[in-house]
Amino acid sequence: MSIDFSALHAAPRLLIEAELQPLQGARFQPTGFPDLGAAVYDGPNGNRLLLVESAQSMANRMETVCWDAPNDDWVDALKGLPLIKVIDSQGKPLTNTVQEAHRLNSAYVLEGKDQTVFDQLKAELADMDEGAVDLKKLAAVVLRYDSNALLHGLFLAKKELAGGRLRLPRVVSSFIEAEDVNLAQSGGVKNDHVNPSGDTAKGFGNVPYSRSDYTAPKITAYFNIDLAQIRGFGLGNAVEQLLIALALYKIRAVLDFGLRLRTACDLDVKKLTVTRPAGWELPERNTLEAALPGLIAAVAAENRFAEPRVTTVTWEKGKTKKTKGEAYSEDK
Repeated sequence: MSIDFSALHAAPRLLIEAELQPLQGARFQPTGFPDLGAAVYDGPNGNRLLLVESAQSMANRMETVCWDAPNDDWVDALKGLPLIKVIDSQGKPLTNTVQEAHRLNSAYVLEGKDQTVFDQLKAELADMDEGAVDLKKLAAVVLRYDSNALLHGLFLAKKELAGGRLRLPRVVSSFIEAEDVNLAQSGGVKNDHVNPSGDTAKGFGNVPYSRSDYTAPKITAYFNIDLAQIRGFGLGNAVEQLLIALALYKIRAVLDFGLRLRTACDLDVKKLTVTRPAGWELPERNTLEAALPGLIAAVAAENRFAEPRVTTVTWEKGKTKKTKGEAYSEDK
């Protein structure tokens, strides 16, 4: 099954909005931040806005829906995409670049005694040690080993790799925002049926607590696919179509079964709109699932993927080689 990408050929962005509502009741629990709590802020019209889910968290969720954790593999539609798996010294799965916060730049990939990937990257990107960074070549290398990172961004903050200047901004970004929010305060008691007056500092006793949820007349998930950046990679039509389809799949999958954000935040899609380009219709998930294997095969036929597609690294803690500037990296 094919997807018609022609309407996106010259568009700079693909913008999608999904109006959400609590699956049951009216309250929802927002994301919280250390020393801040819920992120409530004033909108441009003086209305009270609330960040329900951050861009970093939404990136996590769009990657999670792509991974079949029990089988330690991509979901069926994405099988064949390259990635790097990390195993422990016993050969057991430890992590991989889909699950790692920094993807290809994961410490488990680049900072262990097994320097397979680090050495490969250093060799393939050696001509960028001086002069301008060749983003097209960087994108081609990332596509080869960790294609998913092309969509979610990457910062290879290693001085040995072009002096720590190798970075790719996000192609796909998303956040969830609620408008005109109101507090919905409630509470409860953690009961101790054995010793209600026990030492609460040690986990005993009855403990009353309060909690703050929110209500809102409008909750919206925003998705932005940077089509111009995908074309700017200069990797050809087959790669462009694969990356767009993969991004659309992630969005569809999150909306279909990834909106239980927290225990008390279970959302449902009320309305879905493509705001740019106007009139373009987002393919259904089953259409994307049917198209993706062929798109992956087309890119593979151009020899753009590492072979084998799964690069394996054995994790064993190596010598720390942190340098100035390495603490920052593209968040998820």
